[in-house]
Amino acid sequence: MRFGYWLTMAANMFVLQRNNQLSQSAAPISSLLLHIRTHGSSPSKSNKKMGLWTILEGFLLLANALAILNEDRFLAPRGWSFSEFSAGRTKSFKGQLIGLIYATQYMRVPLILLNAICIFVKLVSG
Repeated sequence: MRFGYWLTMAANMFVLQRNNQLSQSAAPISSLLLHIRTHGSSPSKSNKKMGLWTILEGFLLLANALAILNEDRFLAPRGWSFSEFSAGRTKSFKGQLIGLIYATQYMRVPLILLNAICIFVKLVSG
């Protein structure tokens, strides 16, 4: 991504110089270096900080991934079926993870509503 960004910047400066919109005293390389010093080494999108909304979106994506797992096609052949675990084995990490998978599959309607809210907020805020 960085190479494409800098290649685009160099091409834009070449076009500006060719159209005499860039002063003759400033060479494209020196103006590119000036741009790097003033604006940083990467595009401004990478300067965003991760906030609470981004973390919540990540958890929503994880819940979506767990909710679509099919027991017959994916979980049972790997020994992750809920029926294989007795009450004593649910305290293990594998049992807790299977319980989380089944909880997210049970809560599909709230997940659909949360996805709709997330999409609406993204459309409104940009």
